[in-house]
Amino acid sequence: MTTKRILICTAQVPFVRGGAEYLAEGLRDALRARGHAAEIVALPYQWHPVERIPESALAWRLLDLTQVNGAPVDMVIATKFPSYMVRHPRKVLWLVHQHRQAYDWYGTPLSDFANLPAHREVREAIFRMDRRGLGECRPRFTISRNVSARLRRFNGLDSEPLYPPSPFAARLRAGPYGDYILSASRLDRSKRLDLLLEAAALAGPAVRLLLAGDGPDRGRLEGLAARLGLGERTRFLGFVGDDELVGLYAGARAVYYAPVDEDYGFATVEAFGAARPVVTTDDAGGVLEFVRDGESGVVCPPDAAAIARALASLAADPALAERLGRAGRPQVAAIGWDRVVGALVGAS
Repeated sequence: MTTKRILICTAQVPFVRGGAEYLAEGLRDALRARGHAAEIVALPYQWHPVERIPESALAWRLLDLTQVNGAPVDMVIATKFPSYMVRHPRKVLWLVHQHRQAYDWYGTPLSDFANLPAHREVREAIFRMDRRGLGECRPRFTISRNVSARLRRFNGLDSEPLYPPSPFAARLRAGPYGDYILSASRLDRSKRLDLLLEAAALAGPAVRLLLAGDGPDRGRLEGLAARLGLGERTRFLGFVGDDELVGLYAGARAVYYAPVDEDYGFATVEAFGAARPVVTTDDAGGVLEFVRDGESGVVCPPDAAAIARALASLAADPALAERLGRAGRPQVAAIGWDRVVGALVGAS
């Protein structure tokens, strides 16, 4: 095997850690384990105020990573906006997502963009930059069919889905089907945890929730849980360590994961790795590439009453949870770093 010097390019929002960070670190470690020299290059990124976004893209464009301190860099792997603006003759794309606030979230409460001349100008600038930066990448991979579909819809570019494995894949295990519904995700509005809380209130005292994770929406969600009278039935655990999270998956009755048109969603593949069924919605995006209604989970409309019925059904029937959960496990068994590294490095 010919070893290569590879740089993984990613944008880092200071003080925020999530799936994109796990992906970059996992890829770095997988490349090193296979004999390559790999490092992560991360530049700070902020999306507010909107007018500052082009500066982040310009910072990447000013970088020429063809060599570092006189030693050549064989290839770069760009992961998310605006890291794919970096200059390199062998630039491979493994797209996590673009700046969704300018694309599919535009015109919704999830976007910071307003219908103002300055914001429209920034949005058009993002489109131009993406056409240039993404078009330079050869070849182009994404983390899901959903992200590939967006890339085709908005930018007219083809790509190949390449699923990333969970950082906990080798440690996930199937334990007893306990008495709680687990949510393991960042606490922000796009994850729609308010739907989960409203559903739990409707489902009654048999449904108990554990929410692992932190984020900007925590205060609002805790206030909502209090107003709904959920009391001790709902616990906000905050950030939990890896070992604790693996244990939470192993003992859950089911996992709730119903974000807005998700890119991919590690929570889905982690739930299946632990043989837990997933409760989701029919507009959850990449989650639906794995979850099949009545086969490996429950797919509901994005409606609290429908989700409540699903939660109550699983709470009343551990055998149902086990049947659905065990059916999901084979769907993620083939997701691993060998295929990812082979595709990304072989493509260069």
